[in-house]
Amino acid sequence: MPSPRHRLAVILAAALLPALANAEPAEAQRDPRLDYSPWAGKDYPREVYWGDTHLHTAVSMDANLFGVTGLGPEDAYRFARGDTVTAANGMPARLSRPLDFLVVADHSEYLGVMPLIRGGDPILMQNATARDWQRIVAEGDPSAFGRLMLDIGNSYEDGEPLLTLPQGVPSPWKANNQAADAANEPGVFTAFIGYEWSAMPGGDNLHRIVVFGDGAEHADQVAPFSAFDSDDPEDLWRWLADYQRQTGGRVLAISHNSNLSGGRMFAETALDGRPVDAAYARERRRWEPLMEVTQIKGDSEAHPALSPNDEFADYGTWDQYNIAMNTPQTPAMQRYQYARPALQVGLQLAQQTGVNPYDFGMIGSTDSHTALAAVEEDNFWGKKAGDEPGPRRSQSIWGIPEAGMSNTLQLASGYAAVWATENTREALFDAMQRREVYATTGPRIRLRFFGGWEYTEDDMAGPNPALIGYEKGVPMGAYLPPAGNGQRAPRFMVHALKDPEGANLDRVQIVKGWVDDAGTAHETIYNVAWSGAGEGDGEGDGDGARTLDAEGKLPPVGDTVDRASGRYRNSIGSAELSTLWQDPDFNPEQGAVYYVRVLEIPTPRWTLYDQARLGVSLAEGTEVVQQERAYSSPIWYRPASGR
Repeated sequence: MPSPRHRLAVILAAALLPALANAEPAEAQRDPRLDYSPWAGKDYPREVYWGDTHLHTAVSMDANLFGVTGLGPEDAYRFARGDTVTAANGMPARLSRPLDFLVVADHSEYLGVMPLIRGGDPILMQNATARDWQRIVAEGDPSAFGRLMLDIGNSYEDGEPLLTLPQGVPSPWKANNQAADAANEPGVFTAFIGYEWSAMPGGDNLHRIVVFGDGAEHADQVAPFSAFDSDDPEDLWRWLADYQRQTGGRVLAISHNSNLSGGRMFAETALDGRPVDAAYARERRRWEPLMEVTQIKGDSEAHPALSPNDEFADYGTWDQYNIAMNTPQTPAMQRYQYARPALQVGLQLAQQTGVNPYDFGMIGSTDSHTALAAVEEDNFWGKKAGDEPGPRRSQSIWGIPEAGMSNTLQLASGYAAVWATENTREALFDAMQRREVYATTGPRIRLRFFGGWEYTEDDMAGPNPALIGYEKGVPMGAYLPPAGNGQRAPRFMVHALKDPEGANLDRVQIVKGWVDDAGTAHETIYNVAWSGAGEGDGEGDGDGARTLDAEGKLPPVGDTVDRASGRYRNSIGSAELSTLWQDPDFNPEQGAVYYVRVLEIPTPRWTLYDQARLGVSLAEGTEVVQQERAYSSPIWYRPASGR
């Protein structure tokens, strides 16, 4: 006979059977009180990681030729991680703060050849060209180095290298890859495998940085594609596709700082002259999600001739020659080699072809040829060995004497900022592909930029605006979704926080580009947040109560830089600026692109630090003060018509 306890269990089960048969799934019955943590299940990028995607070491022909002979990839990674290394000039060098990631991007052309030239490799020395190069190196004339580099660059178009590595020499490519794998420490420091493809048809800079998302087990399966293989970007894209197909790995390309491209980097035609069509546009946007907008050889955000109403457009402008210094630049070139007009050209091409080839994200990097990713103004190690700190570097010339360009034109710029879920190759590469990145000219400004249709002032005031930014909209680098809830214009959330060890912020601007019904491109710059907005906090240095004038302009923030000592004060500006901004001129029938520019208060350039610390005399007219900046990747609006 069943026990009383057993009989009770049977009675209860029978009573519950009808209810259980009609019960909702367990998920629907979940007690909402159990979902206490707002972060559970939320895997969005909460941290920004700082790095350099464009650095050269002694393995590169030009870096070695100009005097960086003892610093290889291993040293570059050590320096980026915060170690002290000895620079080419014998001085100890160290970053104030380590970087989070680095791409050693030695040139694929003549990779590893120059160390053998310096070492007098007996097989190479049987070649008259090799002996001539060795003589030029031994004589040590920087002007001769510049002319030799131009001759070497010209050899790319011939399709045949003047010298090749002797058979049996260990692969410098694989050695670089092994160095990256050895330096890579997931969660702590990311060392990417990469190289620079150095195509320069007609002397115009069409270089790309190739970045691999994998380790040496994938990258070792190929030899780097070089300008000797082709100087056409479309051939590079085919090689990238072949790499992924053959190895199962991942790879992307970054357009080199574009200001010396002779108007070719963002042209309306392919290299062979045919108009950009949908097929070309799809391949370009697939393989080149990013462009390098700022570096030591100038800034490529905007050109003053194209943006005459932008008082901040003439920053780090290099517009004298192309990269080979064989062709003077013309006004017509600028539209196709600066980021702001290129974004507008992309909208126009999207209107014509249905695909935008130039919807790129923006990063900064150094392009240093010293193996040192150092672009702090008071810790700037220059472009190449001869530009490292010393009493002569401010009096030296850039390139060849005929160009008449001073080394003081060099910018201490820039860095790449990447919003990612963790500091690993996979997470950072994912972020680069989705363009959730931004550029700075060196300062580590923390910048968030979101676009959507439903943001409110309450969202800005809450404790977790980034979480709301993702939940109700899209981050930098993305396209706005279709409009919802009857919103008439998109809304943008911007949060900018100063570098904790740097200067205060002057202002935040949103730059808008759009194309009208006739296909004509336009731009507008909106000051959307600024220091001293309605309050007098300038302490006599400026930055009092500032308001927009009738044209939307702001008075200058002020200037605290002491030209004698090279010091400045953070007595003006703001530590943080944020705003919710809605486009007052929005037309839902017109495609548009928006990005953020953040400006610091005026601070000393490296030239002023050299004058104050090294006692150098500067030529009249040398710029000694600047306003450093950050550029977000854009957010795009595409009308329902697809135009």
